[in-house]
Amino acid sequence: MHLAYPAVLSALLFCTGLYGVLARRNAILVLMSVELMLNAVNLNLVAFDVWLSKAAEETLHSGQALTLFTITIAAAEIGIGLAIILAVYRNRGTSDIDKLRDTAESHDTDGPDRDALTAPQAEKAEATA
Repeated sequence: MHLAYPAVLSALLFCTGLYGVLARRNAILVLMSVELMLNAVNLNLVAFDVWLSKAAEETLHSGQALTLFTITIAAAEIGIGLAIILAVYRNRGTSDIDKLRDTAESHDTDGPDRDALTAPQAEKAEATA
């Protein structure tokens, strides 16, 4: 089998994962897209390992060893990421990334500095926001 087939498949998987990271609003779907990107990298590592081992007659298989490390890191990332998302969902009631960003920014404007503004300044700040 040619090296181009798994390389093209890996590029398509990576681009799909990149689109998912950039376009999705749900935090769980973003984590799934990151996993898709990591699996594309794993496919690329194994494909190049097989291709280079046939060309160099080496039996080291460093690409497969790196794939095992990547799978381990991906498992840890998904475990910690899901724990963080569940904690945020319990506290705020949503896992929508845009809404979480909006709630974080709204806490900054409701701080003690806001009380120090006079009435015209507060109206002007609300009009610009």
